[in-house]
Amino acid sequence: MKKPDFLDKSDLKFIGWNIAAAIVVGIVILIVLIAYLRRYTEHGVEVDVADVRGLVVEEATPLLADQGLHLVVVDSTYSDKVPFGTIVEQDPKPMSHAKHGRAVYVTINATTKRQVAMPNLQDISYRQAETTLRGMGLRVDSVYEYEPSEYRDLVLDVKCNGVSVQPGEKLAVGTKVRLVVGFGRGTEQVEVPSVIGLTLQDARSLLLRNRLTVGAVSYDEPSEEGVEQYIYRQTPSAGEKLIEGETVALRLSADIEKAASGEGGHTEEEEWF
Repeated sequence: MKKPDFLDKSDLKFIGWNIAAAIVVGIVILIVLIAYLRRYTEHGVEVDVADVRGLVVEEATPLLADQGLHLVVVDSTYSDKVPFGTIVEQDPKPMSHAKHGRAVYVTINATTKRQVAMPNLQDISYRQAETTLRGMGLRVDSVYEYEPSEYRDLVLDVKCNGVSVQPGEKLAVGTKVRLVVGFGRGTEQVEVPSVIGLTLQDARSLLLRNRLTVGAVSYDEPSEEGVEQYIYRQTPSAGEKLIEGETVALRLSADIEKAASGEGGHTEEEEWF
C-alpha cells in the first residue's frame, strides 16, 4: 500500500508562491528604505565649498546659505596682517566637497587687539624684562632711558608714549614700550620731594622723576588686594638733600585720614623699619 505524501503538489505550489511574495515584498521594502535614506541624507548631493576667507561673517553667511551650508564661528585669533573681523580659517577647506546642510566652521580675526596686563618689572634686569614683554606680544624700544639708581641695570619704570605704565595696566598687543633702566648712583645732589598722601606707585613715579628711588617700604597693616594704602611718613623728609639714585624709605597706612595729616620724616627709623 502506497503512503500518502505529507505535502501534495498544490501545497508545495502555495508555499512557493508565499516565499516568492515575501521575497518580492522584502525587496520592495529595501528599495523604498534605501531611497528614503538617500533622500534623507542627501546622499551623493555635494557642493564645492565657497572660499569665505577674507570676508566678514555678515558677508560669508548668505554666500554659504546659497550653497545649502551654514556658518558657525568656533574661534577667534589676532593678527595685524589681515583686517579685523574677517575670516582667517575655515573647515571644510575652500573648494572641498560637502553635503547640503553641513556646517562650515570658521575662525575670525578679532575686531579689536588683545589686551595684556603690564607685569611688575621694577627691580629686575632689563634683559629679563625685555624677554617677558616680548613674550606677551609687546614691542620693546631698542633705546633705553637711563636714570640714577641704587643698583645698576635694573628696571626702574616702563613707559608708553612717554607716560609710565603701572603694573596691572592694560595695553594692546603690539604696543611699543620703553624701559627706564638704572645706571647706579650719580654725583649731584637733589632735593627730596614730598610723597605724603600718595600711593606707592605714584610715589615711585614722583621719586623717579626727581632721580631718586623707593627704599624700604612698611605698612601699619598687611597689604590686601583691592585696599589702597597711602604714604604718611617718609625718610628723609621733603626738602632734604640726597645724591642721585639714593633711596627714600616709606611708611603706608590704609587710614586715609592718617595719610592726609602726614607725619613727614622721622629720625628714629628703627621704630618703624
